Amino acid sequence: SSLAGIMLLEVLLVLGTLLIYFLFSKKKEETLPFKDGWWGRGQKPVTKEDSSIRPFKVETTEEELSDLFRRLDQARFTEPLENSCFHYGTNSVHLRKIVSYWKNQFNWKKQVEVLNKYPQFKTKIQGLDIHFVHVKPPRLPEGQAAKPLLMVHGWPGSFYEFYKIIPLLTDPASHGLGDEHIFEVICPSIPGYGFSEAPQKKDFNSVSAASVFYELMLRLGFNEFYTQGGDCGWLICTNLAQIAPNHVKGLHLNMVLFSKLGLTHLLSILLGSYFPGLFGFQDEDVRRMFPFLKKGLYRILSESGYAHIQATKPDTVGCGLNDSPVGLAAYILEKFSSWTDMEFRNLEDGGLERKFSLDDLLTNIMIYWVSGCIVSSMRFYKENLQKGIGTQKHEKLTVQVPTGIASFPNEILHTPQAWAKKKYTNIVSFHFMPRGGHFAAFEEPELLAKDILQFVDKVEKGQVWKKK
Repeated sequence: SSLAGIMLLEVLLVLGTLLIYFLFSKKKEETLPFKDGWWGRGQKPVTKEDSSIRPFKVETTEEELSDLFRRLDQARFTEPLENSCFHYGTNSVHLRKIVSYWKNQFNWKKQVEVLNKYPQFKTKIQGLDIHFVHVKPPRLPEGQAAKPLLMVHGWPGSFYEFYKIIPLLTDPASHGLGDEHIFEVICPSIPGYGFSEAPQKKDFNSVSAASVFYELMLRLGFNEFYTQGGDCGWLICTNLAQIAPNHVKGLHLNMVLFSKLGLTHLLSILLGSYFPGLFGFQDEDVRRMFPFLKKGLYRILSESGYAHIQATKPDTVGCGLNDSPVGLAAYILEKFSSWTDMEFRNLEDGGLERKFSLDDLLTNIMIYWVSGCIVSSMRFYKENLQKGIGTQKHEKLTVQVPTGIASFPNEILHTPQAWAKKKYTNIVSFHFMPRGGHFAAFEEPELLAKDILQFVDKVEKGQVWKKK
């Protein structure tokens, strides 16, 4: 019996040790500090900031247009290599055709009317004029409230990426998506993008942008809201969920990257294709990730040159792009080709019009051109990456907010749920989408809208259950 007693004592000791370990090693749920900056010119004024919200419309002048046409007329093109398609970047044979369309058929004034079909506003936050689209539902069933949804674009996109998904969310019933969840959609331009003023000072990073957008939502009267993003919008929305976890009801992402690679990640890269179950991979994860050299490493190397330039010397290359509309178009269109589908590099026209209309692509480019924002948009990479990957506080913190992930098959890099859940500890929905790439809202608005709706439904039902 003394032996049994000793064994019991040992078991209790082990259990006790484990209990103490878990109690003390459990990281306390930390939030990210709100970043209260002032990003305008010169010294911060002593007077209180004007917090009024002013209506805004996109306007264009004849001078702007004649200047643009003069530059398009004087463009110098370089012949591409034979049979090079889009493997060397934008193919200038096709670029000539796009420029010809831009000069002769594209109607910017008509597109300005399209841009102005949704109400837009500006308001001063932290010294910057912030531009945003704000669309309320055309109708609400009796006793139902609209759910506020903040949607954040990325680079080289703009608020215009959301124009096709907005009606699906503000008026889902008219599009066969039911009327259980109806949204009020807010799409701001990231400072330094589109019609939001560019920061005049260094260090305006994703946490700064998240802080500005948090202030925007509070100013609009939303104490609780949903948020959605891909590309840099993924990072800004993630940071917002870390800053204000009690205000963000749910976080929906159509891209997830992360900067902390641990031993399990490395092992799963080496062995995941042989023992997927061991690493929590599904068949689809294996299909999208392996062979890892080709679909991971080589892809990063072949597609990230722009990011290296923008994270180090954005102003140098930006000078040329801000001076030449054709250069700007070449630089941006290449992303809309390969990030929509890597296979499009094998086509002379880059597959650009398989998923987008030229009017839509040129409207996005024109937002960059008329606002002269390409340099400030590129600087965002430097502000986010110059201190090194994995060094920022937000990169070390997890996200506790309910998270939904729509994983599109042609996204540049695939992040399996097994990896995502290390960062996002409360994933309530993770779906492999049937088709689509990086610019999901722009390319597949209906697929994305449906995923957002089912995610919000899960969050709302879960919260009802919790409150009882």
